[in-house]
Amino acid sequence: MELPPNCKRISREERTIASSSTRSNAFQPHFAVYDDEFLDIIGPEPQIVLAIEKDFPFSHEAGVFDPTQNAVYMTSSQLGSKESPNIKITKAVKQEHDGLWRSEEIATDVVMGNGGINYRSGILFCSQGTMTEPGGLVYMESKPPYATKTLIDSYYGRLFNSLNDVVLHTDGSIWFTDPIYGHMQGFRGKPQLPCQVYRFDAETGDIRVVADGFGRPNGLCFSPDETTMYVTDTHMVRGDGTCDEMNPATIYAFDVTERHGTQFLANRRVFAMADNGIPDGIKVDLQGNVYSGCGDGVHVWSPAGKLLGKIMVPGGVANFCFTTKGAMVLLNETKFWEVKIGGEREGALLANMGIKI
Repeated sequence: MELPPNCKRISREERTIASSSTRSNAFQPHFAVYDDEFLDIIGPEPQIVLAIEKDFPFSHEAGVFDPTQNAVYMTSSQLGSKESPNIKITKAVKQEHDGLWRSEEIATDVVMGNGGINYRSGILFCSQGTMTEPGGLVYMESKPPYATKTLIDSYYGRLFNSLNDVVLHTDGSIWFTDPIYGHMQGFRGKPQLPCQVYRFDAETGDIRVVADGFGRPNGLCFSPDETTMYVTDTHMVRGDGTCDEMNPATIYAFDVTERHGTQFLANRRVFAMADNGIPDGIKVDLQGNVYSGCGDGVHVWSPAGKLLGKIMVPGGVANFCFTTKGAMVLLNETKFWEVKIGGEREGALLANMGIKI
């Protein structure tokens, strides 16, 4: 099958024989095709376009698309000094008249923000907290003055470590991860809880641990039919940026089951392992394919866990999001990339939440 421009087919030898590997940080953005199924995903004319570039790592986490404003909200990497760390929130808006993205920093009370999700008419952020301020789930209105409200900051009084990522179920429950990166990076105190995944009912205040046994639980998402939850474990990379390759860089899958009128996670299993870096942010499309930001870009697996291809960008991707049909944006620290793939390809997240794009 003929490849579209900007694509490279990865041979059997490159995948399986170390001496044939082309692993390198020196490459131009492109699409790496491991299986021809990936061609159905990216379409006949895929593109990777640098939309915004700045001189600091503004484009790191969250990646929340608000279709009412044609805007993406994102959080920066840790900035400031060890004594006074901060994280900035940026709002990037795609202009109707010229199709270009323009960005602005938002002044808000979200403390050390990280992951985020569409919630009600605004954005729900994971606040990691500081030495003096607890972290938790913080709702931010999506219009100035970007007022905030904390929904939860503890597990029955025991402070969370540093919330990382969050997702919603269609029943309204909020699911999130809580690793100890804040402590490891020096802006949170001694952890009071294990590294776990939680389910929170904002209406009743019910908060439950639904999965444990992780090194560093990070990204999470549901399959399109919400029968499976995917959770990434990024334990391979320590908080100071050093690596231990004996630790997980792994995506785990769980069955979402119902017992006694509520949901549980069961039947934990390995779904996939990243071959480059760690699988950080994670999303699915409506066909059930799984996408995750890794050390050399966004990796894409079939629902069966087969690596189909990669959207390759130098420096890798921490997080990303689907925007309009056939489009994604990738958060690449100092760079914000727009990706065009198959015209009808759509993320399951907004569709399941009933948000029209």
